Amino acid sequence: MTYPTVVREAARVVAIEAARAYVANIRPIDLNNPGVLVGHLMAAETLLMDIVAAHTEPTEGAAA
Repeated sequence: MTYPTVVREAARVVAIEAARAYVANIRPIDLNNPGVLVGHLMAAETLLMDIVAAHTEPTEGAAA
């Protein structure tokens, strides 16, 4: 399915801003707590997957 270019651009901005907000709100991490570290890694992975998805979905006028 293709999406209007405006919608895709908005999705890209939202995904990138979500990642920026997450990073900006990270406080000092207790490196001795593996649960916290895993949580941060999982959240970062999810945000990166959202960014990739927003940049790989086709837009109007793109070659199918």
